[in-house]
Amino acid sequence: MLNASSLYAAIDLGSNSFHMLVVRESAGSIQTLARIKRKVRLAAGLDRDNRLSQEAMQRGWQCLRLFSERLQDIPQTQTRVVATATLRLATNADEFLAQAQQILGLPIQVISGEEEARLIYQGVAHTTGGPEQRLVVDIGGGSTELATGTAAQATQLLSLPMGCVTWLERYFSDRTLTAENFARAEQAASDMIRPVADQLRAQGWQVCVGASGTVQALQEIMVAAGMDEDITLDKLHALKEHAIACHKLEELEIDGLRLERALVFPSGLSILLAIFQELGIQSMTLAGGALREGLVYGMLHLPVEQDIRQRTLLNLQRRYLLDGEQGHRVSTLADNFLHQLAQDWPLDHRCSELLHSAGFLHEIGLAIDFRNAPQHAAYLIRNSDLPGFTPAQKKLLAILVLNQSGALDLQSLNQQNAVPVLPAQRLCRLLRLAIIFASRRRDDTLPDSILRASGDTLHIQLPAGWLAAHPLRAEALEQESRWQGYAHWPLVIEEAAP
Repeated sequence: MLNASSLYAAIDLGSNSFHMLVVRESAGSIQTLARIKRKVRLAAGLDRDNRLSQEAMQRGWQCLRLFSERLQDIPQTQTRVVATATLRLATNADEFLAQAQQILGLPIQVISGEEEARLIYQGVAHTTGGPEQRLVVDIGGGSTELATGTAAQATQLLSLPMGCVTWLERYFSDRTLTAENFARAEQAASDMIRPVADQLRAQGWQVCVGASGTVQALQEIMVAAGMDEDITLDKLHALKEHAIACHKLEELEIDGLRLERALVFPSGLSILLAIFQELGIQSMTLAGGALREGLVYGMLHLPVEQDIRQRTLLNLQRRYLLDGEQGHRVSTLADNFLHQLAQDWPLDHRCSELLHSAGFLHEIGLAIDFRNAPQHAAYLIRNSDLPGFTPAQKKLLAILVLNQSGALDLQSLNQQNAVPVLPAQRLCRLLRLAIIFASRRRDDTLPDSILRASGDTLHIQLPAGWLAAHPLRAEALEQESRWQGYAHWPLVIEEAAP
């Protein structure tokens, strides 16, 4: 029986959607049990005097009746309910909140824009890997939060009164998608961002992270189109032109764009375009969490790990009884190969981190069965919650462990979108070799090998007599040379002169 004391819930009464996150705390980490979302579009119910319509309030109350059943199993002290932009603004918010609190049996806190930005930043810090100095952008239904910080510490917190629902009603109310409507929406967003742009740029950032439904939708569109996951200004402009070509909101069709998101996508896109242009953002990636995760981790008082991905790897090691020493051995050897080839095959830090992670996780499929272990490993990685890794990075990790031995599935390597095709192929080659060399599970049998490359040809020089002294691995290397040869990846294995 599930212990109720280990359950936590966070509810976010947003301007576009109401969300509930239910998690279980275990050994200092959280396991997601439920994510429930309902489109309420509360902000669309505000009139010119900022009064919420009865229809909008009824939609909200009905959603909370659904949430209330799940909350009966969770201690009240382990539940937080917050309301954001629309209920900050509504002149009759008290009427809505009184009924909402009666339905939930819980207090609801209407948080300030700055507090919302802080919680969003904390949610990102707990769940998103990559460089620690970051800019976080969250486009909600009624407000947009911007935050800068380093690791767990936010340095700038801002909330601007613009969102995808309010911009929809203000600039796309005729439901037409024209260059003029986009221009007005972008200009209005730019006018709000410009006064705070300098103070944000003064903080600086190494990576920009998006934590909103608009950014989630953008990534789904790019994945459907076979593009890499980085959001850039060129991609945003291309999507705007595509939207304009559709003419009407009701006729907006983009591969990967879900119907439920289509209505507010153009307005969110216009805000994001303005943010990119005013702040000079080069690229943006999707965050692993935001406001609700910030609420949950705040209740748990868990420290922000400096390396989110390392925490994830260690959690997987415990859950699936991975041999940590062997994972470390393979990943360290693969790292060493990568370092030796730094001049011949220059691969960036992102590739190095993914190779290290794949090496650590390559045996995870043994938790299911030795037979078809690579396929089991790929399934577990693809379908597990891996905080710190983006969806595209999870896909590449799954493909790397799937291709750790035997015949190569080149199509899967070529279709992933975390890194370009050639670096992905080279990561695969190095991982396979590291697994072969480390197969004895002992450090003292690893050779002092020298790797070099000329184009696609990879040369491995082993100590004199090593192949004869290790016939099983010699046979495996000979077979590996054939496997890589079938993929037109020349692999030359030789020994140093005696």
